[in-house]
Amino acid sequence: MFIDQVKMELHGGKGGDGIVAYRRELKVEKGGPFGGSGGRGGSIIFVGDEGLSTLLDLKYMKVLKAREGERGRNKGMYGANAENTYVHVPLGTTIFDDDTNLVIADITRNKQEAVIAYGGRGGRGNMAFASGTIKCPDFSEKGEPGQTRYIRCELKVLADCGLVGFPSVGKSTLISAVSAAKPKIAAYHFTTLVPHLGMVQVPDGRSFVMADLPGIIEGAHSGAGLGLQFLRHIERCKVIVHVIDMAGSEGRDPYSDYLIINQELKDYKMNLSKRPQIIVANKMDLPEAKDNLIKFKQKVDLPIIPISAYTKENLDELLYKIADLLEVTESFSLFEEDEKELVVNYDFKPDEPMFTITKDDKGIYNVAGEKLRRIFLMTDFNIESSVNRFARQLRSFGVDDELRKLGIKNGDTVRVFDFVFEFID
Repeated sequence: MFIDQVKMELHGGKGGDGIVAYRRELKVEKGGPFGGSGGRGGSIIFVGDEGLSTLLDLKYMKVLKAREGERGRNKGMYGANAENTYVHVPLGTTIFDDDTNLVIADITRNKQEAVIAYGGRGGRGNMAFASGTIKCPDFSEKGEPGQTRYIRCELKVLADCGLVGFPSVGKSTLISAVSAAKPKIAAYHFTTLVPHLGMVQVPDGRSFVMADLPGIIEGAHSGAGLGLQFLRHIERCKVIVHVIDMAGSEGRDPYSDYLIINQELKDYKMNLSKRPQIIVANKMDLPEAKDNLIKFKQKVDLPIIPISAYTKENLDELLYKIADLLEVTESFSLFEEDEKELVVNYDFKPDEPMFTITKDDKGIYNVAGEKLRRIFLMTDFNIESSVNRFARQLRSFGVDDELRKLGIKNGDTVRVFDFVFEFID
């Protein structure tokens, strides 16, 4: 089954908790802190695998959670780091953040790795908090929660050239004639429901990968037919081979078909309209094709290669032309200038405020923020000294000063996530 788009929920592994422990040695009256820190949680890493051709395995992997790090140990020993979770995907897989629609990673090479959800760091044990002022701390940290991400994976086939054109113009017949690919061929629209790849051998020894990309009709860029489902597969093709039914065997005008398909490529963007295009006049074995080709050439001042995929007439000239063009064509960026904001480096973490404060209708001051939430989750509120440390952290971050600017008074209620307390200046 060919699956080229899936959505997943990813959770990086939580870091292991630090522990509170003390030295217990013979003839040592007061042993110092001896609690070790927890291990790092596992990350979720996507790996390119040239042996895969579909996202089928990911379709049944709706929620993926990495392993948690091990708790710290006595005698100051660290807990073990959790093993990372590796997800193998086909080459040509683009991974989007489903919330922002930004590109997290683009897997195009075999064994290429991309960290998609990071594991949390381990919490520190009480031994890590010992200092000149705190000789024997009786608190530790919980492990940091792992990164949570909602992603969308899209597979865009890796082919050197892609066949485009209206249904039933002979794309499947052409790829079956020049390669070992065997797509289903029948006399009705949308016979081909999945892209087909074929390795094409040119008579002079050169070779390239050709893709049969079905489902493109007028309105394809906005979802008509199978357009959106398969237009994405053209994005990686260096050369576009535009196949036209020059005989007009279904009553369509070849020139109108040419204009419509080119407009769809332009509207879809992704630099498709800038890529070199080879126009193929197919079905030249039919009687109406020659007259239509003469009229077509009067309107289109571009090289046109007449062929018959059915009788295999003039296929070598087409293959030479494609191979020659591929040699002088460089890879294109997937995004046009006005689409650059769609791409983000998955290692880049933009700055965000430590906290925000809002006042609700009940007069309660709500303190929130992603960075602050992580510190909150790493605090053990069952230990008084740990709670006091969290209060000192809030003060050092400037929360107290900001509350005063907002007009807070003694006795007013402050909520920090699930932790509620009265403000005392």
